[in-house]
Amino acid sequence: MIAEFLGTFVLILFGVGSVAVAVAGLPGSGRQVGEFGPANWLIIAWGWGLAVVFGVYVAGGISGAHINPAVTLAFAVRRQFPLRKILPYWFAQLVGAFTAAALVYSSYRWAIDAAIAKSGAPRDQSLATYSIFATFPAEYFGNSWWGPLLDQIIGTAILLLLICALTDTRNTAPMSNLGPFLIGLVVVAIGLAFGTNAGYAINPARDFGPRLFTFMEGWGDIALPGTFQWFSGYWWIPIVGPLIGGVIGALVYDALITPVVRMLHGEREEGPATEEPS
Repeated sequence: MIAEFLGTFVLILFGVGSVAVAVAGLPGSGRQVGEFGPANWLIIAWGWGLAVVFGVYVAGGISGAHINPAVTLAFAVRRQFPLRKILPYWFAQLVGAFTAAALVYSSYRWAIDAAIAKSGAPRDQSLATYSIFATFPAEYFGNSWWGPLLDQIIGTAILLLLICALTDTRNTAPMSNLGPFLIGLVVVAIGLAFGTNAGYAINPARDFGPRLFTFMEGWGDIALPGTFQWFSGYWWIPIVGPLIGGVIGALVYDALITPVVRMLHGEREEGPATEEPS
């Protein structure tokens, strides 16, 4: 649990920090002479990708570095993780995400306050500064919940499909501890390919921990229940979508690839996972 806490903490620290740079830090610092435009999205995509890399390196040898409730659930469904450990892992991940969001806020509070003052809107109407911490759906979805939910299912299914592939030593898994780096590149790719739909949370703890923090810090309904001009009651979508998508991605890999690699390696079908010794 300590490893999951710290790994998720590192993930959110760098991920949310990179969004703070793009949204409030650079524009208000005097270091940006003109609008970055789409380049801001590259800061965010690479920031989150590198955040995953270092979060996994922190916790990988101890807890497996799930740092994502969707990963924990998917591995349990695959019978590669004990069911009794799901809730403790989820709790540690959520607390790590919340704590990291608080630390990023403490560092960028001046930039955030300046951005809110410049916009002229009160904090509970400042979607831009809220977006530093948690996600929201694109305006073109309107008040539809299905489009963002589908986006989260697809994005997390891709993530788990590729995590399964990159950690399967019977397939073409990377060697020499390169796995975390390539998993980080997967997150970069998801951000670049699907990120603008709903902010590519693809991780319930990554969204809900910082979302809970922003609610406590005055962003109000934008955070919980997740309501703004074109969306309402959004808070549950970045939780349910990734949990569904993660299981789908893992099951697709196990249905289409795992039987083939087992056959190629002459392995017998495995039974249910057993608990490791206490």
